[in-house]
Amino acid sequence: MSFPIQYKQQQQQQPTTTLINNTKQQQQIDNNMSSSVKKILSTSNINPNILKTSYAVRGKVVIKANQIEHDLKSENHNYPFQDIVYCNIGNPQQLKQKPLTFHRNVLSLLTSSDWLKNEEQKGLLKKLVKEDVVLRAEKMINAIDSHSTGAYTHSQGYEFVREDIAQFIEERDGLKKGTVSIDRIFITDGASPGVQLGLKMLIRNDKDGIMIPIPQYPLYSATIDLCGGSQVPYYLQEETGWSLGIEELERSYEEYSKKGINVRALVIINPGNPTGQVLDKSNMEDIIRFCMKRGVVLLADEVYQENNYTNGKKPFYSFNKIAHDMGVGKEIEMISYHSVSKGFIGECGRRGGYFQLSEGIDASVKDELYKIASVNLCPNADGQLMVDLMVNPPKKGEPSYEQYINERDTILNSLKRRAEKLVSLLNSLEGVSCQPVEGAMYAFPKIELPEKAIKKAKELGLAPDLFYVMELLENTGLTTVPGSGFQQKEGTYHFRTTILPPESQIESVVERMAKFHAKFMQTYK
Repeated sequence: MSFPIQYKQQQQQQPTTTLINNTKQQQQIDNNMSSSVKKILSTSNINPNILKTSYAVRGKVVIKANQIEHDLKSENHNYPFQDIVYCNIGNPQQLKQKPLTFHRNVLSLLTSSDWLKNEEQKGLLKKLVKEDVVLRAEKMINAIDSHSTGAYTHSQGYEFVREDIAQFIEERDGLKKGTVSIDRIFITDGASPGVQLGLKMLIRNDKDGIMIPIPQYPLYSATIDLCGGSQVPYYLQEETGWSLGIEELERSYEEYSKKGINVRALVIINPGNPTGQVLDKSNMEDIIRFCMKRGVVLLADEVYQENNYTNGKKPFYSFNKIAHDMGVGKEIEMISYHSVSKGFIGECGRRGGYFQLSEGIDASVKDELYKIASVNLCPNADGQLMVDLMVNPPKKGEPSYEQYINERDTILNSLKRRAEKLVSLLNSLEGVSCQPVEGAMYAFPKIELPEKAIKKAKELGLAPDLFYVMELLENTGLTTVPGSGFQQKEGTYHFRTTILPPESQIESVVERMAKFHAKFMQTYK
């Protein structure tokens, strides 16, 4: 491109000082623009439901714990401990629980399935792992159309896994083969996405309410807030082992109905989180009658069904079984949840779970749920495969069976001992009372805090039990969750701690907690 001669001459004659001034002027303009540009996003204009939402299990305490853990790597830290013990969340393998041998070996072969392609390689494998590991991996990889775990799957999950889930449910609940349809099973990335999907479906506006237990797992309150719905609390009775009275369900339903809330669903967590109670059969029957009478969907969170420490006195029953035994299995509208993260498997990072829609839920609603599930394409493959191994473990007579049973029982018996030891310690502390841990992975003690401690907490702008657990963290390295994060009766204070630290460490945990508590109470008397 050529320029007129006159323009070129003008450019050549322009003084250097003028060019410098022009550059400075442009820089000043750029700086002014940068300082005056209004942010497109701020907390004043994002979705207000996000601001309402909180999740205490990974809230302020854990953020502080992460900071301290980083500081502990320095030789110059001033903390009176050398490690952080994360008792804030049910994450067994973080606290040194060993994965199940059969499950991990099968999953390894499915991930590296080239090893299954010729007899010579399989011969080498059978010298390293038990024969049924190889056979199971072959069976599973051959059930996958692509013969690869790296391909997308059906949006509800692998068909063969859903078939095994259906069989597991039928055998667990004593149902005739073919009772459970695989079309009503959705595999998910852990139970949480299934819960969130169900609540998204149920909540249309702030007049739609979901009944949740108090104390409750914050997944429910957080998701209800995020979806713009209303929490409808019902209170568990701490004095009677966190029991659930039907009168309390009726009270809560009536109170919020009179406020104009359309109560759409009832959440039941069994065994309880954070409270650790196990429901008995008659109580479950009453709950089902309540749902049928009031026309609410039952959301049955049963992810801790394998964590039962009652020695058979209060066996776990699924709501699916109770409904069928009552003859209303085809009428009740219910969604049931299960997960590989809990129980004795503890594969939290695999993100595997499923939910089952009861036959009472209309087929057109199921189709809409499938549509939304398909937006995410599919659940992750490893999580699905771990779900299959959970519901279809080694059978009696197979080479891995004895090892599997031994590993399962070792974990569950150890959890029971740890639960008893922790509850015993907590009940020995001044001003602390803790109900027995019948199931799940947590203790939820009540603490009578001195008035001086409550006053100090308010001065710091903290809930009193948050102040307590922050002090516990900074003095011992023990990471717990304040009861206020789970909601609780007005004027009471609690904290949740897992029972998961290994038995070799539980004595140290108990000792740290006891020493801190005695000093805390002495300081604030």
